[in-house]
Amino acid sequence: MSTAAPTVHPLDTAVKVARLHLLDRVAYLLAPAAGLLFAFTVDAIIVGMLPSGDRGDHSVGGLAAICVVAFVIGLQSITKGLSFGLSLGLSRRGYYLGTALLAITFAAVSGAILTVLRAVEGATGGWGLSMRMFRLPYILDGSWYEAWLTSFVVLTLLYVYGCWWGLVYRRWTLIGMIAFAAGQVTVVLAGALAATWTHSWSDVGHFFTTLSAVGLTGVLAAVTVALMAGGFTTLRRVTI
Repeated sequence: MSTAAPTVHPLDTAVKVARLHLLDRVAYLLAPAAGLLFAFTVDAIIVGMLPSGDRGDHSVGGLAAICVVAFVIGLQSITKGLSFGLSLGLSRRGYYLGTALLAITFAAVSGAILTVLRAVEGATGGWGLSMRMFRLPYILDGSWYEAWLTSFVVLTLLYVYGCWWGLVYRRWTLIGMIAFAAGQVTVVLAGALAATWTHSWSDVGHFFTTLSAVGLTGVLAAVTVALMAGGFTTLRRVTI
């Protein structure tokens, strides 16, 4: 008499995959902290060198550091961990769902940390330098929960975008990555040409200037879902 194999819940598998990724402490703990600290130090030095009569807030771009980190760890979660995960008996679907769960968790925690740093920045007058690194105008200038939501969506988007790049590389190698990049550039150029030929640049500018931060976050959330779907479709035919 045969006994049926125990049913494994997809969420349990996803959690195990996320924990597997978290064995890489450097990628998920050290890299984001080091990237932010380095960017903050460079921006603080530059703002500190400005003439004393130069008053007003100084917006800097150091927050891009953690955006780059999110993309890179998403990329390496596929290029570095996919083969190992599948060798452990994980399915492609299970591995991808677990990676997506980690992307969401990473973005949520990182967004919360950025929101706290944003509050500290406001309380200290921009770190005593009138520097705006975590409270960027328009994007992160609303209430704390809007800032967290925007940070969460942006970091999730970049993580899953990195995953898709990694999947393209695993399926089609370097040639596929070049074609993937060329395709995206072509889409952007086609959009720019269409706006030029139809004299619609003013309408494009009006759309983005009238779009609220919450509306922008909604657009980015829709893009994130599309990227997740695209990555999952690519993963189904990846050969290891």
